[in-house]
Amino acid sequence: MPRRNLLFLLAVGIFALVCYQKVQTNQYGQLLSESMELIDRLSLEKVEPEELFEGALDGMIERLNAGGLDENSSYIPPKALTEFREVIDQQFGGVGMEVSMDPKTRQMTVVSPLPGTPAYAAGVQAGDKILRIDGHSTQGMSVKDAVALLRGKPGDPVNIIVLHQGEEKPVEIKIVRAVIQGETVWGDTRKADGSWNYFLPGYDRLGYLRITSFGDKTAEELRRAVEWLVDHDMRGLIVDLRDNPGGLLPAAIGVCDLFISSGVIVSTRGRDGGNLETWQASGKGPFTKFSMVVLVNQYSASASEIVAACLQDHHRATIVGQRTYGKGTVQKIIELDDTRGALKLTTASYWRPSNKNIHRRRDAGENEDWGVRPDPGCEVRLEGDDLTRLRLWRMHRDVSKSAEATAQAKGERKFVDRQLAKAVECLEKEARKERMKDEG
Repeated sequence: MPRRNLLFLLAVGIFALVCYQKVQTNQYGQLLSESMELIDRLSLEKVEPEELFEGALDGMIERLNAGGLDENSSYIPPKALTEFREVIDQQFGGVGMEVSMDPKTRQMTVVSPLPGTPAYAAGVQAGDKILRIDGHSTQGMSVKDAVALLRGKPGDPVNIIVLHQGEEKPVEIKIVRAVIQGETVWGDTRKADGSWNYFLPGYDRLGYLRITSFGDKTAEELRRAVEWLVDHDMRGLIVDLRDNPGGLLPAAIGVCDLFISSGVIVSTRGRDGGNLETWQASGKGPFTKFSMVVLVNQYSASASEIVAACLQDHHRATIVGQRTYGKGTVQKIIELDDTRGALKLTTASYWRPSNKNIHRRRDAGENEDWGVRPDPGCEVRLEGDDLTRLRLWRMHRDVSKSAEATAQAKGERKFVDRQLAKAVECLEKEARKERMKDEG
């Protein structure tokens, strides 16, 4: 069969999938196929069948997006599918370092080289200013473009020019790319060897873990970190989900299952309101005893909200911070074939164990149930300049304690993370309650 005809048939099949009907009984699918055939045969300007196919899918998804009906569905073209898989799997060919743009100097900065990676072995240091990547100046370059230059085929070299902290002369470093497994569970600061410090400094054995996104290894990363904390006599745990955009549903379920012993974790419902699927705790939760606080803000979304809602409804953790985003919909990734990309299609909504909808409808009011609200007395709002300063402060701490000290030496005001301070206050209160219960 000619490739062009095969593409037309495939387009008809995809349209039928979106409409939940078989193509044989779908007059619109047949019209779509006929229209593509007419354009290909009669149009003055020649358009490749692949472009018509991708344009048809983009148009259908645009109708879903129109008017805010469904902002989360999308068509992922073939060229973007590989990058999409890397984001989900946290596995890619690269050098192994976290980078960010210093919002004040506009310089590309190394947050941290990951231990055991080519960047770490080559001598890249936290706080390095990246001046050039393979001859390309980073001045004015976005983080996304810098990451794209650093990533590549494992075994291929990349040359970077960096300026180490406290030095005046840049150095060139050659790094050979390798397969990198990204971290999703972070601590408070990096130790000298590049590993994370999971205890909050200045407090008596209070654990602090940040989950940056939910990938296929997140639950296992979190298990290992909590096991380390428990082995080192942790008194209580803060899990920071602020600015976490979400990720994989199984990862969120796996995280919840670590902390509760029974009951519903989350359920999904279709557009008719009927229950589609319910996930229950396995009963094997290894960490059900110590006090917990979960930090959230207005940019905690999706899988983050599933975890916060589950632990709140089961009274397993106190929720501190700001009301979450309200992105409680299920996106199913439907790969078309090896060369045609994929559909990211919203198929259901997430519901809390308390049978409240996590998703914020486009016409939902502030007083309606959606997202996750902080517990009474635990709301601390950070917006505008305060939120910008929090992110800048966090970036300095991620780079190194010396970078944080340097920022203060330059006259920047010492920043106090009020949301984190409230989380510590609530955690200490819960720990006292637990101690009194055990004693009495």
